[in-house]
Amino acid sequence: TQGTWMSVDVSPDGQAIVFDLLGDLYVMPISGGTARNIASGVAWDMQPKWSPDGTKIAFTSDRGGGDNLWVMDADGANPVQLSDEKFRLLTQPEWTPDGEYVVGRKHFTSSRSLGAGEMWMYHRSGGGAGVQLTERRTQQKDTGEPAFSPDGRYLYFSDDVTPGMVFEYSKDPNGEIYAIQRLDRETGEIEKFLGGPGGSIRPTPSPDGKSLAFIRRVRFQSVLYVMDLETGRETPVYEALDRDMQETWAIHGVYPTISWTPDSRALVFWAGGGIKRLDVASKTATDIPFRVTDTRRVADTVRATVDVAPAQFDVKMVRWARTAPDGSKVVFEALGNLWIRDLADGSAGAPRRLTRQSDHFELYPAWSRDSRSIVYTTWNDSELGTVRVIPASGGTGRVVTRNPGHYLEPTFSPDGRTIVYRTSSDNDLRNPLWSQSPGIYRVATAGGEAEFVTDDGSSPQFGASNDRFFYSGREGTNRALKSVDLDGDNERTHLTSEWAAEFAVSPDERFIGWTERFNAYVAPFARTGRAVSIGAEGKALPQTRVTRDAGEWLHWSGDSSRLQWSLGSQLFQRDLNQTFTFVEGAPDELPKPAESGIEIGFRQASEVPEGRLVLTGARLITMNGDQVIEDGVVLVEGNRITAIGPRASVTVPADATVMDMAGKTIMPGLIDAHWHGSMGSDEIIPQQSRINYGSLAFGVTTIHDPSNDTSEIFAHAELARAGRVVAPRIFSTGTILYGAATGFTAQVNSYDDALSNLRRMQAAGAFSVKSYNQPRRDQRQQIIGAARELGMTVVPEGGSLFQHNMTMIVDGHTTIEHSVPVARMYDDVRQLWSQTGTAYNPTVVVAFGGNWGENYWYAESNVWENERLGQYVPRRTLDARSRRRVVSPENEWNHISVTREARALNDLGVPVLIGAHGQREGLGSHWDIWSFAQGGMTPIQALRTATINPAKAMGMDRDLGSLEVGKLADLVVLDANPLDNIRNTTSIAFTIANGRVYDAGMNEVGRRERPRAPFWFEGADGEAWSAGASAAESHSHGED
Repeated sequence: TQGTWMSVDVSPDGQAIVFDLLGDLYVMPISGGTARNIASGVAWDMQPKWSPDGTKIAFTSDRGGGDNLWVMDADGANPVQLSDEKFRLLTQPEWTPDGEYVVGRKHFTSSRSLGAGEMWMYHRSGGGAGVQLTERRTQQKDTGEPAFSPDGRYLYFSDDVTPGMVFEYSKDPNGEIYAIQRLDRETGEIEKFLGGPGGSIRPTPSPDGKSLAFIRRVRFQSVLYVMDLETGRETPVYEALDRDMQETWAIHGVYPTISWTPDSRALVFWAGGGIKRLDVASKTATDIPFRVTDTRRVADTVRATVDVAPAQFDVKMVRWARTAPDGSKVVFEALGNLWIRDLADGSAGAPRRLTRQSDHFELYPAWSRDSRSIVYTTWNDSELGTVRVIPASGGTGRVVTRNPGHYLEPTFSPDGRTIVYRTSSDNDLRNPLWSQSPGIYRVATAGGEAEFVTDDGSSPQFGASNDRFFYSGREGTNRALKSVDLDGDNERTHLTSEWAAEFAVSPDERFIGWTERFNAYVAPFARTGRAVSIGAEGKALPQTRVTRDAGEWLHWSGDSSRLQWSLGSQLFQRDLNQTFTFVEGAPDELPKPAESGIEIGFRQASEVPEGRLVLTGARLITMNGDQVIEDGVVLVEGNRITAIGPRASVTVPADATVMDMAGKTIMPGLIDAHWHGSMGSDEIIPQQSRINYGSLAFGVTTIHDPSNDTSEIFAHAELARAGRVVAPRIFSTGTILYGAATGFTAQVNSYDDALSNLRRMQAAGAFSVKSYNQPRRDQRQQIIGAARELGMTVVPEGGSLFQHNMTMIVDGHTTIEHSVPVARMYDDVRQLWSQTGTAYNPTVVVAFGGNWGENYWYAESNVWENERLGQYVPRRTLDARSRRRVVSPENEWNHISVTREARALNDLGVPVLIGAHGQREGLGSHWDIWSFAQGGMTPIQALRTATINPAKAMGMDRDLGSLEVGKLADLVVLDANPLDNIRNTTSIAFTIANGRVYDAGMNEVGRRERPRAPFWFEGADGEAWSAGASAAESHSHGED
């Protein structure tokens, strides 16, 4: 009897209503009653519209794989697909008044999956590719909700008219976001018809042609208006609509369709969970009651079980694997150091360190052409970086650069006498000193003064010549392979590519390898005197894809006969005579790309503290149900809880380190299930990350990041697991499985494609993937299927798309990431969701649909004065975000409605999780917890969103989420009880992560005393800022 976001249409004879509800279509008398299903099944059908003669119904359906326009008989028989798009999907059908055509909104995306809309028209027979009616103004601003004047001359539509070319979230609906435009189908002219403050959406002309119904915001409330088309008078007629979606992304319409009765005297629409009939003259609204008794078929939720802290782990994030030119060895970085393994007969010998030092990280190794020397860079947080050369036999690296710096990508000239390298600026994770002049430089291998070459490009590499090198640059929006001489002169552009990420020129300059959308390709390197375009679908020259799933760190054998690369911990090699039939020695049939390579990773012991730790006298909020233990004792051995209970029930070992916690409260460490933040930049991992320290200082002991740089975050995770850096437990999806058109698009056009993409992420160390706005439902379903086969978790980008969110739940996604954009979810959604295993992470601080939640917390307190936070955020970074604040009336704080709906779902058994999105180091997790309390959760419920709920949702509850024997010793010690006041969650005295105890300043205490080193901004260099740097403070929705 209640429904959410229902499109409604009145039949031409005024006797019936058709509407959608949870992906099915229903018909009932206009007076109401029991609705009859006319379109059902696994397919998601929505937005029904009667044809002018009442014999047909147009609708949107994904029954062909993705959203397209369909037409069927009024009783649901004989469905016909009108549009057949695989990427530019269509929604929001509208009939032309003569009944010959159906117009819909076609979705166009570029580098952001947000995209823009155009109106396209299709013949009712289903033939043809459609006729374009409007052209998008930008690549990111939405257009939709087509509606015809009764005579068919004019097409009205809603249009995002905010300034600029880039879509922005959290816009102000008191100003003008949307306007109603009008296309004259005789002249082709488009004019702004209706707009101004509050916006104007959902144009709906009356059948008599005298009026136009539309919706506008009035002090945040969505209000239904009627405009007299003769006089221009605009009259509010109904003020209790649900909130429209002007502030967010609305590819399915800014408000569900509304409809006039044939006599133009009444409007029928959805609001408040029901269907309303409004007499326009009297402004009297009555309910049209409906009842739906139906079922939905849902898939089991996919969810991996995670071994959070095994005694040993496989090192998978092997970076810069480089085979010696003579093929005898491979050098690579893992766990912050360079390693060497001998290669023979398709296998690798035992790994051994290249150096013996432990004071800096080692990066970017590259061989000399004679295989006798290796050049590499280093990083130390206080001393910065160097470029060094070391014999392949190992020892101590010799520094060849005179000044400290931020050094990357060193490479030898063929004769070994010159080293070319790149320097960079950084975000504020690293000390910005010595970063003012980024570019490519050269220095003599013997050492000396460095010479600037060019400020353009990256990844320098030599071919056959000693006096000229290649590098990766840009030509417009395309990647380009360029070359320049050692003085920076005579620049040439050799290749361009729309999507290439990495180039590798063979030493003899006869072949080129490149990566594109994660896979590696090889082709002859043709010289024409001008740029040659290459790409995965290139036809100009013979080319071959050499990887099955992915490859990176491309490099060549010394004799140019073999292209080599790595994926995760495996090294791959492909001879040219196994790649092209024209190469001497090639077989008649070339082999397929290899499924596996040479294993060069290794097993590493996880870091575990020694000895026993006892915490006595505290209140224990165990999160084991509602259990709270007063005057409790926790015994930790190594990194696990071995005893817990009231003081009298736990024996304290004589050899234990005892910490008196009388008067304090202990709860499980926080698990931020949607965390973001920089783990490094330019592949340099800081030895001490201010962001990770900040998270721990605020009690966040486990993070799951559903979008990060793959190599940086998994490298950082392995460093933390091995005890080489201090950080929360780090889990991630790595790079998202992106559906928009970019260089990192994850192409999923088959189940095999989905398997390939998930194998790629699994090889890097992921147990989860983020299905990020893959446009078609069948693509998302293929990813789910692949995850079931491989034992992985799928956390989808919610995308501010209510209808797609519902299909994600039905199809068995692990979670919904980001808030469902509707202001209220009614009984239909609650009944459906509560009968699945899908968890909900609304990322409250950046929730879709309105003013971001973080704005409330910046306005509510002087965040820049938070002393704990100030230890981990540079003053300039913190001031820039916190001192000028957004202030709103109480009813405009969107996070309140989001958390109210989350509480309702939580009460029905849906696991609700915190996910602070990286908006403010550690503190944002508490903002989420506090917001849930504002939405009506009890303190214990709010605490569950940060502890046991995410542990269960992410398959980690065997080890995390509650204080129980056998679980990991990740705890937060509070000075005040959060059950009395939820704001006490930040009264943190100690954070205990993996059994190690840290005080408020992140100095290790307890079983081991180890003070924290100062961050760069805490000293004399604190005001420095590299001109090309950016703050590593938060994560936006920039990839949407």
